[in-house]
Amino acid sequence: MPSAQDKEWEDRVKGMLKAELKRRGVTYADLVGKLADIGVHDSEPNIRNKISRGKFTAVFFVQCLEAIGANEVRL
Repeated sequence: MPSAQDKEWEDRVKGMLKAELKRRGVTYADLVGKLADIGVHDSEPNIRNKISRGKFTAVFFVQCLEAIGANEVRL
């Protein structure tokens, strides 16, 4: 079972990704297409669930940032 501290980190990373999507006006449907453009194929419901849970790999995080053209992330 994840600790409260783990949950805080998951929430922080989830917030970072959601903020970058919002800043660029990218919807989950848009993200699916943008990820497909870079060779990452996944369904909208699956992506929505990953992000809402905040449980995704660093690879997925970087793929999303690359797909939406985010070159910098604010910590």
